[in-house]
Amino acid sequence: SLNQPFGDRLAALVDERESQLVLGLDPDPAKLWPQATGELERAAVAVADPAPAELAAQAVSAHCRAVIAAVGAECVGVKLQLACFERLGASGYRALAETVQAAKNEGLIVIADGKRGDVPVTAAAYAQALFGSTPSPFGEIEGLGADVATVNPLLGADSLEPLMLSAWQNGAGVFALVRTSNPGAADIEDLIVDGGDSVTDRLAELVDRLGREYVGSSGLSSLGAVVGATQPAHIERLRAAMPRAVFLIPGVGAQGGKVEDLAAAFTAGPASALITVSRALVNAWEQNGEDPTSSARTAAAELRESIWKVAAAQK
Repeated sequence: SLNQPFGDRLAALVDERESQLVLGLDPDPAKLWPQATGELERAAVAVADPAPAELAAQAVSAHCRAVIAAVGAECVGVKLQLACFERLGASGYRALAETVQAAKNEGLIVIADGKRGDVPVTAAAYAQALFGSTPSPFGEIEGLGADVATVNPLLGADSLEPLMLSAWQNGAGVFALVRTSNPGAADIEDLIVDGGDSVTDRLAELVDRLGREYVGSSGLSSLGAVVGATQPAHIERLRAAMPRAVFLIPGVGAQGGKVEDLAAAFTAGPASALITVSRALVNAWEQNGEDPTSSARTAAAELRESIWKVAAAQK
């Protein structure tokens, strides 16, 4: 139920599906599954003078829906890279909305990955766009309907509070960047500030402090943290600093992160970490030369099982 706190909804879904795997979708119109390209070609025939953006968006939508249909049963959520849809303009936003609906139809948590972050008045507008609605003289305007959004916390607590309040009211959640998976993360996040803490440590303290106000009966907060798999040495320390936070962990697969290195993330319970994987699922067929659907499904099943075993060993 959307009336439940996000942490409680997530905990129930993880138990039901025995999965912490999140499908990452960052569609490139030039690198889609063949069946989606075929749909694009059929659409071109059906439209007298098709606009490139419209055709690309239709193909992206078909691609994302096909991937969700292939691997959804092995997953607990879908992470949608908003930039990959937004670059296609209005047609891309329509493809995004169709993908959100496909994920919800599959019973999956939808993570809107846009890493938003701004002053409070703008943060409130982001919250309306992502998981709330906007009142107008013409009626209520529904937002994207995401279950979670990624945010950049570098503007501080007051930039997170409007997002957290809206998320809590809508049964949604927020994942704040704490230690990201990209090589350049060390440029800022590992800097030492007054008192000997790193910037990452201070962000973790902020997430823990704000998140205490948004904890459900599961013990998990609606304010979680993005913690990359590529630097697993940070995970045990950050788990101790954020015992109530759900970790969203990118970087497994193509970026080199390994599931077996992430055990410490699950010490707060089986739903306390989500592993997001994109290319290792979507592009699995390129490695083995088999059908995209069956390749992705097989890869997802293997990943789901390996993650579940690592999590179960922490009980």
